[in-house]
Amino acid sequence: MKVVVLGADGYLGWPLSLRLLARGHDVIGVDNFVTRKNVKEVGSDSAIPIPAMKDRIKAAKDIHGFNMKFHEGDITDYEFLHKVMKEEKPDAVVHFAETRSAPYSMINAKHATYTLTNNISGTINLIYSMMETNPSAHVVKMGTMGEYGTPNFDIPESAYVDVEIKGRKDRITTPKFAGSWYHWSKVHDTNNILFANKVLKLTFTDIMQGPVYGTRTKEITDEKLHTRFDFDEVWGTVVNRFCVESVLGIPLTVYGSGQQVRGYLSLEDSVQALSLLIENPPEHGEYRVANQFVELLSINQIAETVQKAAKRLGIEVTIGKHENPRVEADRHHYNPEIKVLPGLGFKPKLKMADLTGQLIQDLVPYKEHMSRFHNRILPYTNWRKTENAR
Repeated sequence: MKVVVLGADGYLGWPLSLRLLARGHDVIGVDNFVTRKNVKEVGSDSAIPIPAMKDRIKAAKDIHGFNMKFHEGDITDYEFLHKVMKEEKPDAVVHFAETRSAPYSMINAKHATYTLTNNISGTINLIYSMMETNPSAHVVKMGTMGEYGTPNFDIPESAYVDVEIKGRKDRITTPKFAGSWYHWSKVHDTNNILFANKVLKLTFTDIMQGPVYGTRTKEITDEKLHTRFDFDEVWGTVVNRFCVESVLGIPLTVYGSGQQVRGYLSLEDSVQALSLLIENPPEHGEYRVANQFVELLSINQIAETVQKAAKRLGIEVTIGKHENPRVEADRHHYNPEIKVLPGLGFKPKLKMADLTGQLIQDLVPYKEHMSRFHNRILPYTNWRKTENAR
């Protein structure tokens, strides 16, 4: 297959590109490198330094023999995206080219507007460029389990649900109530691609993925092939942040009661699942939603897992409690359905307890580099405040 990966410089985009190349696909990467810029804006950096894209592509060629094509540009520029789609005519397009941070979107009006505008306009541009240049292609869009919020019902793996209101029955889109402007941008994306599927008959897989953790996949065999690894309170996911805190001797930053539950999966399992979805598209003109996670865990369980893994490595770690800067339920029902990926043969390889020790070990060589940004780890972006947090 020929696959265009939008957001190929990212935490998921880079290892997915390597996996697809390893599986014999032609991969065309697209990125504008804005994540590198936005992470530095909040005074942080990747825990594991990553080379420039041209050097990453060269390393992939030298180490694995992979040949990857790349276009630098912004998908909110319609003319640029249209040109890429017209030139490449891919079988599949993976859409990772969105601002991906809930805290970043909650800093102030500027960051909220940027997140919503960037994410929604990029998706609309993709819809129209595909319709005009290659309407038969399969678009794989990265959503998030955070679109659903924490409803008091089991989360179905379905775009629609049947309801009865005051005696009248109808089919509506699965209810969602996001917890940040970022997550709302993803909800709007879902609604927009549902509409594009209905009206334009485009083919979509909408991935509702839980938080991902880890430093490597089986293709990341050399430091020149590392993917980025964010750990500050704005850009870092909770597991990755906890592992960095363990290395730096900072008490693990548990927000609120720590009983919030989400669905997690490792970087290796994420790449495996994404490859399956790309290689096994839905029928032409179909919209498919896939919930993507491996374990349902509370923040307290994650903190204890990281603490135990660190102890086995001779590192004593304490767990700290912080007032929750986010607006979210501390205790809630959480039971998402997952059928699509197991039906495609998805078999998770790693549980969090199996991986956190290796993750911490991978971070130890970069302790001095990470320590330069230790003051960006504690929570400071407050959902309830409207003033500029910077």
